[in-house]
Amino acid sequence: MRNETRGTVELTLAMVLSGTLGVFVVESGASPFEVVFFRCLFGAAALGLYSLARGFFTGHGFTGRKLGLAALGGVFIVFNWVLLFEAYEASSISLATVVYHTQPFFLVLLGAVLFRERITAAKLGWLAVAFAGLVLVSGVRPGDTASLAGLGLALGAAVLYALSTLVTKRITGVRPHLIALVQVLTGLPLLLPFVDLGATAGLGAGWAWLAGLGLIHTGLMYVLMYAAYAKLPTSKIAVLAFAYPAVAMLVDWAVYGHHIGLVQALGVPLIVLAGLRVTLARAAEPAPRTVARGPEAASPAATRAG
Repeated sequence: MRNETRGTVELTLAMVLSGTLGVFVVESGASPFEVVFFRCLFGAAALGLYSLARGFFTGHGFTGRKLGLAALGGVFIVFNWVLLFEAYEASSISLATVVYHTQPFFLVLLGAVLFRERITAAKLGWLAVAFAGLVLVSGVRPGDTASLAGLGLALGAAVLYALSTLVTKRITGVRPHLIALVQVLTGLPLLLPFVDLGATAGLGAGWAWLAGLGLIHTGLMYVLMYAAYAKLPTSKIAVLAFAYPAVAMLVDWAVYGHHIGLVQALGVPLIVLAGLRVTLARAAEPAPRTVARGPEAASPAATRAG
C-alpha cells in the first residue's frame, strides 16, 4: 500500500505539472514551432542525463525496427505538440486541453481503420456521448473562426497523439525513458527548418520558460509518470490522468482570466466520463505486453499529458 501511495503522489504531481504546460508555452513568447524545438532540445538533455545516470543505455534493447518505430512515433508526437500549442493561441488553454482529451476515441477509431480492431456497441455509445460533449464544449458560433480554428487544431493534435500511441505501443523490451529520448531527438532535425534562431535570441526571460518546458515538463514530469506507472493499477492511472485538464482549466482562469461558459461546462464531464470508460475498456482487453507507448502514452491507460 505504501508503494501505491507513493505512485499516487508521483502521478498526481506529474498531472499537476502537465496542467501548467500552457502557461509556460504562452509566457515563452516564442512561436509554437520554436517552443517545441527547444522543448525537444532541453528535454533530450534532461532525459539523456537521467538515462545515463541510471545506466539505461546498457542493454537498451533497441533494434533497427524498434528504433524506427520510436522515431516514427516521435514524428507524430512533436507535430502533435505543435498543433496543441497553436490551439492555445487560436482559442484558449482550457478549450484546447479539454478537446485534446478526445484522444481515446481517435485511438479506437484508428485501431478499427488501420488494424481492423472491433468496436463494440458500448464503445460506439461512449463515442456518441463524447461527441455530444465536444459539441457543447466547443461553444463555436457561426462566424467564430478563431474558436473553430482552435477546435480543429486541438482535434488534429489528438489524432497525431493517437497515431503515436498506435505506433510506439508495439515497441517491447525498451525502457520508456529511452523511447521518449529518441522521440524528442527526432524532433530536432524535423523542426529546425521552421525555427528562426535569430528571432529567439531576443526572447529574454522567455528562455527560462522554454528551459522549464524541457527540464520540467519533458524531463521531471516523464520520470515521475514512468515511476508511478510501475506502482499503480490501470484504473487509478486512468482516473488520476484527468487531473491534467482540471488543473489546466484552473490555471488558465487564475493566470489569464479565461473560463468556459455554462453550456460549455456541461460538455466537460461528458468527455471526461466517456474518455475514462473507453480507456478502461481498452486496458481490460487482452493485448501483447508492451513496455511503453511513448512520452505521452507510456501506460496501459494512455495517460494524456501535453
